[in-house]
Amino acid sequence: MALYRPIADHAMLVEFGTAISDASHAQVLALDQALSANPFAGFREATPAFVNLLVDFDPIITDHAEVEAHLRCLADQPLTPRTPVTWQVPVCYENAPDLDEVARRTGLSTDAVIAAHLAGDYRVFLYGFAPGYAYMGGLPEAIKLDRKTTPVRGVPAGQIIIAGTMCLITTLVMPTGWWIIGRTPTRVLTGEETRPFLFDVGDHIQFHRVSQAEFEALP
Repeated sequence: MALYRPIADHAMLVEFGTAISDASHAQVLALDQALSANPFAGFREATPAFVNLLVDFDPIITDHAEVEAHLRCLADQPLTPRTPVTWQVPVCYENAPDLDEVARRTGLSTDAVIAAHLAGDYRVFLYGFAPGYAYMGGLPEAIKLDRKTTPVRGVPAGQIIIAGTMCLITTLVMPTGWWIIGRTPTRVLTGEETRPFLFDVGDHIQFHRVSQAEFEALP
């Protein structure tokens, strides 16, 4: 059963669970899609996460009670999330600054780390922390590591980074405590006003390896 929690005077948080699960995330995506197709007066935007959906609204037009009633009505109907898109993302693992250290810490060879990363079943669960930071679950157990104790400054966009159960493509020059194991020419930030991010939450990502020469030849 979903829980409805008022947030400030302009938002409602709908929670479908307390632990990350495929079932809870499917409910999040389904309600998000239903709300997009059937918005209420005053609806601003909805932000999906692992187990909850944050619904932002104009408090001059509507209030928590009306928003909750609308969301409950949507949730009572059969909810079917959209069919996710699968994206093919090239990765160059050559000269990755943390690849050897990841291999050392996991007890694997660098080739085995790469093979494990390529074998991951990745899905975008949410956007957070920085613009375009798509948190992708599905990192194989064999290469799961805690974050570094000290972040590294000036990490450029397009880096493939991993930590915990997540994988991510950096979009801006920023510090990070995640492990940098590769890089990609794929840009998650599109620059388009109507579609600022390349991936939708719920989409699947399949990484495939490219050489240094192939990476430099890609647009």
